[in-house]
Amino acid sequence: MSIRLLTAFTAAVTTATAVAVVVLAPAANAAIDTTRTPGLAKYTVTLNSDSTGASWTGHESVTFTNTSPTALAEVYLRLWDNYHGACPSSTPITVTNVTGGTAGALTVDCTALKVTLPAPLAQNATGTIGFDLGIVVPAGADRFGRDGAYNFIGNALPVLAVRDGAGWHLSPYTNNGESFYSLISDFDVTLEHPAALLVPATGTSSDTPGASGRTVTHAVATNVRDFAWAAGPFTKTTGVSAGGYRVNVYRTSAISSSSAASMLTTAQNALDAHSSRFGAYPYAEADVVLDNNFWFGGMEYPGFVLDVVSSTALAHELAHQWFYGIVGDDEYTTPWLDEAFTDYATDLYFGKTGTNCWNSVTWQSSSERLTSPMSYWDAHSSRYSTVVYGYGKCALHDLRRTLGTTTMQTMLYNYAQSHWYGVSTVPDFKAAAQSAAGSTSLSSFWTTHRIDG
Repeated sequence: MSIRLLTAFTAAVTTATAVAVVVLAPAANAAIDTTRTPGLAKYTVTLNSDSTGASWTGHESVTFTNTSPTALAEVYLRLWDNYHGACPSSTPITVTNVTGGTAGALTVDCTALKVTLPAPLAQNATGTIGFDLGIVVPAGADRFGRDGAYNFIGNALPVLAVRDGAGWHLSPYTNNGESFYSLISDFDVTLEHPAALLVPATGTSSDTPGASGRTVTHAVATNVRDFAWAAGPFTKTTGVSAGGYRVNVYRTSAISSSSAASMLTTAQNALDAHSSRFGAYPYAEADVVLDNNFWFGGMEYPGFVLDVVSSTALAHELAHQWFYGIVGDDEYTTPWLDEAFTDYATDLYFGKTGTNCWNSVTWQSSSERLTSPMSYWDAHSSRYSTVVYGYGKCALHDLRRTLGTTTMQTMLYNYAQSHWYGVSTVPDFKAAAQSAAGSTSLSSFWTTHRIDG
């Protein structure tokens, strides 16, 4: 699912319908412009909740820059959570009263909204669109769902789609993994809600009194790809890691204080360990939200993690702060680039070396690859975790043995640094690994491990 699934939790995965990725490509005779745009986005959001934290209304605006030499005539908003509703009659995310452009009809199962700009934007020109926003959280303990009094609000804010050398990326939502692909942005989000509810969120938050019985949570997040929050009568525990990273653990009433304390320790240690391997965690704090009713192991957003009580799941989700959060990728097209790397980082955290794990690899078909897209895994959902997570991390353990531990560690650190707040691709990573290998060709390694690209 778009959820970060670990092998222990794959029994809960249901088969998803295979859908081809929707990419609106430039004309065949046009020169290929590979620049990713729109960029430098700044989102400003003000929302008010009902008495339960399950319904939110307000306004969102985004200012962006055309970072490409090719003119930008339109943008697309991704309304991912409309996947959870009945399209078009009862979508949970509603966008109305659009300004700064002309809105078209919802497409891609109501998860994409084209906004035609008043005039094409030249390179380095900026534009702003605004709209009224409504969010209704559906029932169910999910990354976007309501578990009793607790609301989990992931992927609910519309974000700009990416246009690159392949055109506009309008991948369908997948409930088996992730479909997300966005560029680094800034968010300034004001959430007004009942004072009885705690609201953990992406970024750094401060609370001030609102109207009678209400609280205003103001969250500011810079250099992130998305924004998520939760709302409910959580119990909060806070600590600071040895490396100076603040961690806030929010738990539902069914989770014990001892479990929360254990997960706080895991979070602190994992942030420190991942920082030492891939570069210092760049955000002021991390919020961990615990609910054992999630059907998945965990799901990450920038500075914000949903998790069951599992140290393995939590170490994995926190590693995603680097792989996808900081070092981005197109998750629908190349899920291996973040899931395998994150599971590999989790193994390193627990001191696992993956000795002989590649010996257990059995391919289901000649078409199955580590680097297959989510369209393939949605059609073969029982293989997703086994191949992308399991075989994927085994391939990285094998690469470490091929390069040597020190060389692999240095290469991954430098790779993260060179793609910090950027986007990684399979060719990028293969080139970095080959450079680290020097005169030793890795061609046979890529073939053996079915790493295409």
